[in-house]
Amino acid sequence: MPKYVIEREIPGAGNLSPQDLHAISQKSCGVLSDMGPQIQWVQSYVTDDKVYCVYIAPNKEAVLEHAQQGGFPANVVSEVKSIIDPTTAE
Repeated sequence: MPKYVIEREIPGAGNLSPQDLHAISQKSCGVLSDMGPQIQWVQSYVTDDKVYCVYIAPNKEAVLEHAQQGGFPANVVSEVKSIIDPTTAE
């Protein structure tokens, strides 16, 4: 199944409290539960003004539907074509 990276523009994201992040995570998981097992949240990275999320989903439309239902921005949704790391150089 395809993997996607979602760029979410959230001004001040890096200043969100642990309680805020907990609430956002709960909202996301609730929407995912309602949508069924075909879409999965893998991990998110919080920076100063953006959150980058990694999802496994059947298509881009499912990622956008999750964002719409959860009230989350999804400014850029990109399908991962390859994954590389230091072992790729070996």
